[in-house]
Amino acid sequence: MARGMARKRVLVTGGAGFLGSHLCERLIADGHDVLCVDNYFTGSKSNLTALLACQRFGARCHDVTFPLYVEVDEIFNLACPASPIHYQFDPVQTTKTSVMGAINMLGLAKRTRARILQASTSEVYGDPTVSPQNEDYRGNVNPRGPRACYDEGKRCAETLFFDYFRQHRTRIKVVRIFNTYGPRMLPNDGRVVSSFIVQALAGQDITLFGDGLQTRAFCFVDDLIDGLVRMMGTEDALTGPINLGNPHELTVCALAERILALTGSSSRLVYRPLPQDDPMQRCPDITLARQSLSWEPRVALNEGLARTIAYFRALLAVPSSPLIKLRAG
Repeated sequence: MARGMARKRVLVTGGAGFLGSHLCERLIADGHDVLCVDNYFTGSKSNLTALLACQRFGARCHDVTFPLYVEVDEIFNLACPASPIHYQFDPVQTTKTSVMGAINMLGLAKRTRARILQASTSEVYGDPTVSPQNEDYRGNVNPRGPRACYDEGKRCAETLFFDYFRQHRTRIKVVRIFNTYGPRMLPNDGRVVSSFIVQALAGQDITLFGDGLQTRAFCFVDDLIDGLVRMMGTEDALTGPINLGNPHELTVCALAERILALTGSSSRLVYRPLPQDDPMQRCPDITLARQSLSWEPRVALNEGLARTIAYFRALLAVPSSPLIKLRAG
């Protein structure tokens, strides 16, 4: 633990997931006591293997739609499926996870006087009419569409956080996470980075939706986790919301071509109809993060993709891998 840094009891909801497991590792490395809570819908116990031997780490199977009674100093609320395939599987439960999960974790923070960080999302901006998106932009969200369970659930969670701040003086932090990628992404989650890498490694056609000219900006997981930790460590007066993501956008087609080059794959690009409400532009304005957190992404896209490709190459070689099930299905 760095000199002057207090050892804290930290709760991470969704701690067995892609982002959550990386965050747990970072917090343990920083010297804190960490409790991971997850219902394992999209999280995996295998993501926690390296942590289970540590006496300062604990894992509990729990659904945040139900109250949780623990004593903590800080709460990172990451619990919610984040890919369209998973959050549309049970949209009612997705909304409950965002809304009831926020209520329960805010209630815990109120009781324990813990500082609490909400992992919100760039999806609160919907299909934006401005680019890049800054924190003052109120979004263009369809409240009746198939993505609304996630988009509006996260927007409501933000509302609850700021109402608890105003009404109860709860010590809140809100970050809006843009596209993040890296090891431990699920191979079947439907996100472009994981989907393109899996298809390229398997020699399958790479599926692009629409004309492939929609833009995204990709942040490597290590950079994103650093942003979360920095935000939690700021003074109480800084509540957010703050965008965390990579401000350098590229087209989905350009991403596919870069992955083809890095994997050496001969897969073809094929085009399918664009899903309803899929945003055409997604790029963060991170001016506030630079100013308030001294934060910006540092891992170059080619480096991050190479590390992610290496992860999926290893996963593909494991007979019991979820990837094998995906290919068989």
